[in-house]
Amino acid sequence: MYSANHWGGSFEIADGAAEDNHSRNMDLDRGALSARQHHELDETQQSWLLGPPEAKKKDKYVDLGCVVVKRKVLWWAFWCVVAAFVLIGLPIIIAKSIPHKKPGPPPPDQYTEALHKALRFFNAQKSGRLPKNNGVPWRGNSGLSDGSDAKDVKGGLVGGYYDAGDNIKFHFPMAFSMTLLSWSVIEYSARYKAVGEYDHVRELIKWGTDYLLLTFNSSASTIDKVYAQVGVAKINGSVPDDHYCWNRPEDMSYPRPTIAVSSAPDLGAEIAAALAAASIVFRDNAAYSKKLTQGAATVYKFARQSGHRTPYSLRQPDIEYYYNSTSYWDEYMWSAGWMYYATGNTSYISFATDPRLPKNAKAFFNILDFSVFSWDNKLPGAQLLLSRLRMFLNPGYPYEESLIGYHNATSLNMCMYFPRFAAFNFTKGGMALFNHGKGQPLQYVVANSFLASLYADYMEAVNVPGWYCGPNFMSVNDLRDFAKSQFLTTMASVMMTEQLNYILGDNPRKMSYVVGFGKKYPRHLHHRGASTPHNGVKYSCTGGYKWRDTKKADPNVLTGAMVGGPDRNDMFKDSRNTYGQNEPTLVGNAGLVAALVALTNSGRGVGVTAVDKNTMFSAVPPMFPAAPPPPSSWKP
Repeated sequence: MYSANHWGGSFEIADGAAEDNHSRNMDLDRGALSARQHHELDETQQSWLLGPPEAKKKDKYVDLGCVVVKRKVLWWAFWCVVAAFVLIGLPIIIAKSIPHKKPGPPPPDQYTEALHKALRFFNAQKSGRLPKNNGVPWRGNSGLSDGSDAKDVKGGLVGGYYDAGDNIKFHFPMAFSMTLLSWSVIEYSARYKAVGEYDHVRELIKWGTDYLLLTFNSSASTIDKVYAQVGVAKINGSVPDDHYCWNRPEDMSYPRPTIAVSSAPDLGAEIAAALAAASIVFRDNAAYSKKLTQGAATVYKFARQSGHRTPYSLRQPDIEYYYNSTSYWDEYMWSAGWMYYATGNTSYISFATDPRLPKNAKAFFNILDFSVFSWDNKLPGAQLLLSRLRMFLNPGYPYEESLIGYHNATSLNMCMYFPRFAAFNFTKGGMALFNHGKGQPLQYVVANSFLASLYADYMEAVNVPGWYCGPNFMSVNDLRDFAKSQFLTTMASVMMTEQLNYILGDNPRKMSYVVGFGKKYPRHLHHRGASTPHNGVKYSCTGGYKWRDTKKADPNVLTGAMVGGPDRNDMFKDSRNTYGQNEPTLVGNAGLVAALVALTNSGRGVGVTAVDKNTMFSAVPPMFPAAPPPPSSWKP
């Protein structure tokens, strides 16, 4: 057969070996040789019978241009796609083509539920001729002769809001309440829209600002007085007035004098802030927004008038006992910030950032009580408002020095909120004692909870994860937790979340301090309208005492009213006689609404991730002048 070379080497050696083997084979047995040949013949014959070996089939390929693929693989992929369409795609198409109801929105969180109720409180506090859709069946028209002694006010001072459980209209806290509501709408309009309260809250603001425009000659460019309140209450008096009598507002028949003041740097500045903030809310109504900014400019000019800087409450006993103003420099800073945002006029921001202003306001003196935001102390709110400008626009020189100071002061204020730093005392149940255990503690809690939540959202909006309190890094979530705590938990290691949670029921008494929220809440409010039946009977000045003194629950539920709150020991007496604990106020509910909308998850992420960064700046010039002229109106 054929030679083979299984071991390597040259073929010549293999051929010589073959010849030697052939010579040796000549000596072999012929029978054995014949058998071997026969065997080899059998192999040959077998190859004839089987034929040539079968050739392997070659795979077929398809050239797709950028890649060459086996045809089998291509067919396999095609049939997989067909099968997937039949088994998955076709049922989805059929299911989507069948008409079905759209799923409802996710259930609101507890903050949203409380928000709905808290806004209704303002409907119950309205004075004047009420709209048919006011939504509070036991309320009616009232105070229609208010301001009849103010001969220069056409139509009188009809409208506005009653301050608390009595029927006085205090314009200083009323203006602050409108500023707070407007600020919350400017920052969280998407959330208001998501929970269906946007139109409602705007209507409430307009009810207040329409009235504030009546408190001075808003059509003039210069004024010499502003009305500070309607109604009076003598301490331990025996003459019919708003405290001596216990009447529903609809049944008032006693005199309600007005009080005008010719010097009001604090009140005038606060009214200016309220009108300016509201003008931003109503920018979709150009005529009304312009009316608000013009009125704001007039009353701001009055507030800043040299020679008329005596606090509005000084030597006014009918004001001083209830809403005494301790300074006006904070209102100057507060109103200047709002006027700048509303108008874009750089003279306002120049004044707000003049180094002499924070010095006179003691803004950087690290005074503990100056870190608490309230109707009397606007410093924390003003500093955060101006920090907003630095965080989002960062205008630089010549404003930067003061803006950095405001920003640092804001961060320090937030540090003071944390229990771990022991700046303020807390009750065992977790309530912050921002007013040192005095009456009405919750209104201070909610106002500062709003600031904490807003600052957290500002930082989140500019991608800042937190800030330092000394060597301790505090995250934005720490700040939100504190805000919520005053509404629900008692953990001392977290912050603002706990404050709101405390108010809504997670407290030692396991009761909500918002009327109508939860199963257990105050039912004997120090409130004339809520405690007196709406039964068609007009009770006299003293005839209403029976309803003040009864042990029965209020016949009219003042839904959404946040009461004053418990004492420093978490104790609460549900009695009409404990007005420091059981009386709701306009300021308290304004802070409550602002804090609730800042913390609710409903609508979070709608429109903007946190706060509406652009709404506030729509009137602000895109470029700042390198060296603005000095504020000519500045007179320390």
